Amino acid sequence: MSLQPDPAASGESAQTDLAWRIVGLTNLYRLLAVLVMLSVHLLTLPAPAFGSVAPRLFRLILFVYFTLAVLLALAGRRHWPGRRTLVLTHALIDAGAIALLMYASGGVNSNLGILMVIPVGSMALLAVGREALIIAAIAALAILVQQAASQLQGDSGAGDYLLAGVMGAIVFLVAASAWPVANRLRESEAQVRRQEIDLANMAQLSQYIVQRLRESILVVDPSDRIRLINESAAEMLGDATAVPGALLGEVSPRLLYLLTTWRSEAELQPGEAPLGTFATADGARIVEAHFAPLGAAEPAPVLIFLEDTSALAARVQQSKLAALGRLTASIAHEIRNPVGAMSHAAQLLGESSGLGPAELRLTEIMRNNAQRVSAIIDNVLRLSRREAPRPERLALAEWCARFRTEFCATTQCDPAQFQLQVAAPDLEATIDPSQLHQILWNLCENAYRHGGSGGDKAGVEVYLARVARYGRVCIEVADRGAGVATADLERIFEPFFTRGAQGTGLGLFLARELAEINGATLLYEPRRGGGSVFRLVFADSSRWASVMLPGAPVL
Repeated sequence: MSLQPDPAASGESAQTDLAWRIVGLTNLYRLLAVLVMLSVHLLTLPAPAFGSVAPRLFRLILFVYFTLAVLLALAGRRHWPGRRTLVLTHALIDAGAIALLMYASGGVNSNLGILMVIPVGSMALLAVGREALIIAAIAALAILVQQAASQLQGDSGAGDYLLAGVMGAIVFLVAASAWPVANRLRESEAQVRRQEIDLANMAQLSQYIVQRLRESILVVDPSDRIRLINESAAEMLGDATAVPGALLGEVSPRLLYLLTTWRSEAELQPGEAPLGTFATADGARIVEAHFAPLGAAEPAPVLIFLEDTSALAARVQQSKLAALGRLTASIAHEIRNPVGAMSHAAQLLGESSGLGPAELRLTEIMRNNAQRVSAIIDNVLRLSRREAPRPERLALAEWCARFRTEFCATTQCDPAQFQLQVAAPDLEATIDPSQLHQILWNLCENAYRHGGSGGDKAGVEVYLARVARYGRVCIEVADRGAGVATADLERIFEPFFTRGAQGTGLGLFLARELAEINGATLLYEPRRGGGSVFRLVFADSSRWASVMLPGAPVL
């Protein structure tokens, strides 16, 4: 991208623009002059004021001159020919045509020589250097030649040479006067052109900087239409729909809601804490929106900064993770010992010959839960040390079916209360299976524990599908409980935050952290009709085909 204009190119461009404007005015002058002379000639018949010596020749010259003027006008629309050819062609046509019109009207006494002034002056404005004098010389020579021809014809006397000389001098004076004026016009035009190029370059540079900013910004006008948006913001909101001119409500209804709330609360000032968060178009990140008015108009356009909270949240949570890791490391040994003892005792008890099927099932549940506690400790320790997950390609429908069986057996949940709906049997995701087990267990356990409404039994609903708009594979865990209070929406994923008397406040925190280190996103939203929905959106969904079964739920 070149930001410095070429002075020579700027001057030539300015000269060309000026030339074609002058040429256009000159062509208009020719056409009007021909029409006026023809009208006067016809109205003053049988003793015409112009063309009295040779009326037929006069009308023929007018016709040819008009035709040439039309052709020159058409050539001017195509910006043809070059400057020097243009100047000489116009000078020769004007000098020849006007000289012949003077000859047909009786010579210099017809006073038609004054018509030379405008064409000579306009072409002199386009000439460079001594070309203006050449144009004046052509016009003066044409006047003298027609005067000589008129004298030979007997239509004028020798005394008319003085008047012809005066006309030639006037033509030279006009050309000489136009010379410095032309230079100043070209310089002014070139300066204007350079300023236009500078302004265009500055606008291009500003647009380039805005588009390449790491910060995501967009400008929304008072009618809630996007006026400007950079690449980063468009990628967050959806490249296909987030374009200038689009309605913000169609691009991101949640962002429009936050903007409307900000506008309605006059006490909020630019730079204050955001009103809330929303998910990006692909559901992979959580974004905070900051608003600031542009200008003093009412209503004013709004500048919106979109901040990806993932990097900031990672730094904020790092200290919490470090403290949690130290705590877990210090008690892991103390927890593992009794858990191992219980698991060993359950194994020995299961080997007794006097146990019935029910007792054997209980010992199996004890061993499974002991293994689960050990896996939880391992995941927390790995999370606190930021160890890389061990991802595997999972067939989610089959995996979720096994999970449902295990969850119902362990928690004594009636299988009828655990609904599993699969949109497509071939949906897959790449994730650490043990960590996915921990995430889904925490979500389902919360739904089972808090999902009851009134006197109804708690139920767990798990949907395996794709995000309809962008095709990412996701798992939703929904319930019909009381939901999350509005004041707690921004805190439910914080460690040790809980409203339950028996809760530890670690379940949702661990679930989101485990999701993030696997490249997935865990989101919460209230459920229509009451309840909660937790959506786990997996990464890299674009590698798998989007296959939806007829009648399957679309999220």
